[in-house]
Amino acid sequence: MAGQQDEADRRGVREPSLADAIIPMVVLAGLIAASLALFGLDALDGPIQVALIVCVLVAGLIGMRNGHTWADVERAAQSAFTSITSAVLILFAVGALIGVWNLSGTIPTLVYYGIQVLSPVWYYAATALICGVVALSIGSSWTTAGTIGVGLIGVAAMLGVSPAITAGAVISGAYLGDKLSPLSETTVLTAQMVQVDVHEHVKRQAWTSIPAFVVAFAVFLVLSLVRAPDVHNPVGKEVELHSLADIYHITPWNLLPLVLLAVLSIRKVPATLALLSSALFAGILGAFLQPDVMRQFVGGAWEHPVLGSVKGIWLAMANGFTIDSGIADIDRLLSRGGMDSMLTTLWLIIGAVTFGAVLEEFGLIGRLVDPMIRTARTRGRLFATVFGCGFGLNVVAGDQYIALVLPSRVFRVEFARRGLAPTNLSRLAADSATVTSPLVPWNSCGAFMGAVLGVPTLSYLPYSVFNYASPALSVLYGITGFRIEKVPVSSP
Repeated sequence: MAGQQDEADRRGVREPSLADAIIPMVVLAGLIAASLALFGLDALDGPIQVALIVCVLVAGLIGMRNGHTWADVERAAQSAFTSITSAVLILFAVGALIGVWNLSGTIPTLVYYGIQVLSPVWYYAATALICGVVALSIGSSWTTAGTIGVGLIGVAAMLGVSPAITAGAVISGAYLGDKLSPLSETTVLTAQMVQVDVHEHVKRQAWTSIPAFVVAFAVFLVLSLVRAPDVHNPVGKEVELHSLADIYHITPWNLLPLVLLAVLSIRKVPATLALLSSALFAGILGAFLQPDVMRQFVGGAWEHPVLGSVKGIWLAMANGFTIDSGIADIDRLLSRGGMDSMLTTLWLIIGAVTFGAVLEEFGLIGRLVDPMIRTARTRGRLFATVFGCGFGLNVVAGDQYIALVLPSRVFRVEFARRGLAPTNLSRLAADSATVTSPLVPWNSCGAFMGAVLGVPTLSYLPYSVFNYASPALSVLYGITGFRIEKVPVSSP
């Protein structure tokens, strides 16, 4: 970095003005508003991606006007690509897993049993609780949503309850676990950036996370009671259960891939490896338990069962599973997955994180944040500023890691200067960045959740109650002084 700064000085690079920093944000807001106005929810299928790439060019041109070169833009893009390597692999692995789990009967079995156990009268609240427990156990909101969440969305479709509200409940539970589990990489990263012990960080987060989840659970319980369909007419449910049992051999053995995934996650096996291992195991199991489904999916001449099964697993991982059962709800539920289903999402993530990386490379983010720190004279304003910075970076940078790391790094000195314990910042940063990331359609988390759950981000956004309540409580604590810890003021 020092060498790059010396080179920049030799080229006569100028510091960006406030107008330089504001222009890309205005262009981004204008293009996204235009894309949503013209294309509605279909804007996520390409128009918003184009808008983000245009914003990269705008930020790049501003940087070049200040003395940077196009090579600097390319270097920023390379750093952005490096930062999302893990997300790319996880996305592909989840796509493969969904395809194979549908082929092998894992998701249909979850749906079959779920319809019998879960009632519409308390479905949304139960969904949030189940996902919260699973995410706490494995420490991953993405894995929770991409596995249990997918099954619960399928059950919702069969029961006739709202997939959008169900997705909001899935995300509320998943992010409760993501915040409070010491196995979560974002939890560990936040503690490291603010330089606090991870277990102390988790304890402090409980003061906002648990009350926020109680609020969310109560809201989902009310929604379950208010929005429940007519439970006295079970004909559709019986038909759908009968159809699933006709297509698949329904047995608890089909759930073994889910058990394997849980075990690997608890043992802290890397997410991509755990997901792909579960997918492959499900495919092998499905070859024995679902030969008719496998044969119908592969089509053509079934020359050899082993080669046919390999072909079926391979196709499901690559292009997803498709079925034509004659029942629209079942076909819609099961015809999903595949690595190629994640390509549009990856396009979105690449555009978003590249834009954020260029903004950081050319000092445009810092130019916006510095005045905010100077004007945040009270504790309440400081907390609101950190939240605004974290959420704002989720919007403009499109990546929760940028939104988490930058505020943690930028505000750490200011919190110490004011005698505020670093645990206050770690809790606030997590509430501001991690929790709000799935609320932004072009953020990597929002794009992922929309893709794997099959519910557009803007559709589930109003129902992600936990993701509103937790940051609201964090800022409220800062304003009132409740649960705010003090330390001796650091010397300048």
